[in-house]
Formats: sequence, structure tokens, C-alpha cells
Amino acid sequence: MKDTAIFAGGCFWCMVKPFDSQPGILKVVSGFTGGHVPNPTYQQVTTGTTGHTEAVEITFDPEVISYEELVAIYWQQTDPTDAFGQFADRGDSYRPVIFYNSEEQKAVAEKSKAQLQASGRFDRPIVTKIEPAEPFYPAEDYHQDFYKKNAAHYNAYSEGSGRAGFIRQNWA
Repeated sequence: MKDTAIFAGGCFWCMVKPFDSQPGILKVVSGFTGGHVPNPTYQQVTTGTTGHTEAVEITFDPEVISYEELVAIYWQQTDPTDAFGQFADRGDSYRPVIFYNSEEQKAVAEKSKAQLQASGRFDRPIVTKIEPAEPFYPAEDYHQDFYKKNAAHYNAYSEGSGRAGFIRQNWA
């Protein structure tokens, strides 16, 4: 049995590793969703004219890891109070979004968002969007498993963008 989850949380490179290392994860693919150009390239998306958001599509076994657990992991990779990008990555293509593919996923995401807002963990509102899934297009091969292929660059980017520090400060 398998299901999929699509999450956008800034640069897709930084969204792979946290999920890839979990039991029950079958595959994590970097790509684009939510735009109006079929099969966009990375170069097209970076122009900001395709309407796409960088995202990851996670194929998982729900008997091993639940969608609720994936959403909990998602929150801990993002700044859910920043609607205009994530960390050093700014603009619509880096906006934080949980894309649901069923009413059950939508309900789980909305409940989790409400719980995070009520927790008082952040002083500002939780602004991450929850939207219906749209076609997902895998990015070029060199973007896949970037944290494995280019570990030094990935680690420097994670630190330099402010993501790693934010996670340590807010989610440790």
C-alpha cells in the first residue's frame, strides 16, 4: 500500500533529507507544482512566470508512517509564519504550502495547522497555505537527492540560508 504527500517549504533541496531518512518513505522527488506551464524546467520556474512552487512529492507506506507524522515533520522544516518564501529564498516559487490529495489529508493538515497556531510556539500567525494538489512535475536529475550528491554545498546552503539555525532555535 502506498500514498503520496506534496509539501512546499522553500528550496526543494532542503525538503528531501528530513523525509528521506524516515521509515516507510518509499521515494522523495524534488519538483514543481501549482503552475500553469506543463513540464516546466528549473530555468523556467526561476523566472517566476510559470506560477509553480518548488515542492517535494513523497511516496510513503501509510501502514509504516502516517500522513499526520509527515505533516509534523513538515512543520519542523519550515518557518510557518512567512508566506513570502522561506529563509533566503524569496517569492511565490518558495512559498510554504501543504498540497492535499484527499479530503482526509486536507482535514489532517487543517487540524495540525490549528494545533500549531494554538500552541503559542510562534508569536505571529501560521500562514502556510493548505491547497488541493495539482500536477507535480519532477525537477531535472541533478536536483534529485541533492543532499547526497552535493553534501558540502547542501550543508553550506542549509546553514547560510538561515534554515538550519531557525530549525535549531524553534524546533530543537
